[in-house]
Amino acid sequence: MDKVGYRYTCAMETQVKEEVLTLEEILVGIKASHHLILWNDDTNTFDHVIDCLVRYLDYTERQAQRIAWTVHNDGKCIILEGSYTEVEVYRKILQQEGLSVTVE
Repeated sequence: MDKVGYRYTCAMETQVKEEVLTLEEILVGIKASHHLILWNDDTNTFDHVIDCLVRYLDYTERQAQRIAWTVHNDGKCIILEGSYTEVEVYRKILQQEGLSVTVE
């Protein structure tokens, strides 16, 4: 007798947020290098900012502390440079963590 195997799959509901880009945003995406900028705000603590930089961008604790102080004193700091796609992924992650970040 041959054994018959069964494969069970579970479907999980996934929420997808659709973003619509303007032509200008698409053309900006073609640019070779983009910057992810972290902005100062009155909401996030130093510890939270440092934790996010270490966890998601692989900064050392010391590097993340320097960035946090730069943002605090100067109002902003470039925290990542790369392709639009790469920088945009990290923008979304950090925004979900409550940080104020933009891509330029």
